[in-house]
Amino acid sequence: MKLPITVPTSSVARNALVLIAVVAGGAALYWLRDILTPLAMAIFLMIMIDGLKRAIEHRTPIPARYAGVAALILVVLGFLASIWIIVDGAAGFFTDASGASTGIGPRLDQIIRDVATLFGVIKPPTLNDLIAGIDLRGWLTQAALQAQGVASGAFFVMVYLAFLLASQAGFRKKIVAMFPDRVARDEALEVFNRVRGGVEGYLWVQAVTGAMICVVAWAMMRAVGLQNAEFWTFVIFIVGFIPVLGGAIAGLAPPLFALVQFESYWPALILLIGLQALLFVMGNLVQPRMQGDNQNIDPVVVLLALALWGKMWGVPGMFLSTPLAVMAMAVLAEFKGSRWMAVLLSGDGEPYAPRKPKAEAAAGNGWFRRLGRGKRSHEKGPDEA
Repeated sequence: MKLPITVPTSSVARNALVLIAVVAGGAALYWLRDILTPLAMAIFLMIMIDGLKRAIEHRTPIPARYAGVAALILVVLGFLASIWIIVDGAAGFFTDASGASTGIGPRLDQIIRDVATLFGVIKPPTLNDLIAGIDLRGWLTQAALQAQGVASGAFFVMVYLAFLLASQAGFRKKIVAMFPDRVARDEALEVFNRVRGGVEGYLWVQAVTGAMICVVAWAMMRAVGLQNAEFWTFVIFIVGFIPVLGGAIAGLAPPLFALVQFESYWPALILLIGLQALLFVMGNLVQPRMQGDNQNIDPVVVLLALALWGKMWGVPGMFLSTPLAVMAMAVLAEFKGSRWMAVLLSGDGEPYAPRKPKAEAAAGNGWFRRLGRGKRSHEKGPDEA
C-alpha cells in the first residue's frame, strides 16, 4: 500500500495563510469597489499618458517639456469625450426609439409571428404578452442610476488623476527611499517597466485593431442604411477593450437593431454575417500577429479575469481585467514562491517578455529615466553562475 505524501507543517501553514490572504484581499476589493474602481481607472489613464508622452517625444517635433502637457490634454479630452458621446448618443438613441414606438411594436410582433411560423406555432404570443410580467419601470430606474453612476465615476476618476499627477514629482524620491540598494531598485524598476510595457502593448493592439474594425463596420452599417451608424461605431470601438464580451456585443447589437428598423430581414442578415466574419478575421489572424509578446496570457485566464473583475467591479472591472492580469503575471514572476502561478497565467509557459535592446530600453524609461535599470531578478551575471 502506497503511503500518502507527507507535507511539512510549515508548507501547510504557509499555503493556508496564502489562501486566507487571497480570500481577504478579494473581499476587500469587493467591499471597497466604489473607492478603488475610480482609482484603478485613474492609474490606467496615467499609464496611457506616460506612454503617449514618450510617443510624442520620439515621433513628433513637439519639445520634450511640452510632450507631457500634450499627452495629458489628449488623454483627458479623449476620456471625457468618450463619456459624453456614450451618454449623449444613448439619450438620442432612446429618444428616436420612443418617437418611433408606434412602429416598433408592430414590427416586433411581425418578427415573433415569423419565428413562430418556422417552429410551427399556430398562435404565437404578442409583444404585450411577453412583456406583461416585466418591470419596465424598474429597468428604466436602474438604467438611470447606471447613467448617474457613470457621470459621478468620471468625476472621481479625474480627481484621482489630478492627485496622482501632483504626487508624481516626489515619486522618484520615494523609490530611492523604498529601495536604498541600487540592485533592488533596478529590479523594482524592471518589474514596473514590464508591467507598463504589457499594459501599453495591450492598449496599442486593442486601439489599432478596434479602429480597423470600426472602419469596416461603419461602411457596412452605412451601406445597409442603419440609423445611428456613428453611435454604433463608437460603441464597437469602446467595447472592443472588453475581451470576449466586447466582440459579442459588437457582432450582435447592430444586426438586432436592424431587425427592428427594416421590414426586410436582409439588412440584419448582411450585418450579422459581415460583422462576424470581420471579427473572426481580426481576432484570429490580425490580433495574434500584433500582440506578439505584449499579451502573453492564456485565453482561459483572460476569460476568468473577465468574470472575476466583472463580478467585483462591474463594467470598469471588465475593461481593466486584462491589464490587471498582465500586472499580476509580471509581479508574480518576480518571486520564487509565486513564479509557478505566473507560468500558469502565461500563454506559452514563459511569463518574461524578451529583453529589449539597451538603446531602446533606455529610451523608454519615461518617469524613471535617471534611476537606472538592472538585470532581472531571475537572471545571473557571468560571475554569479
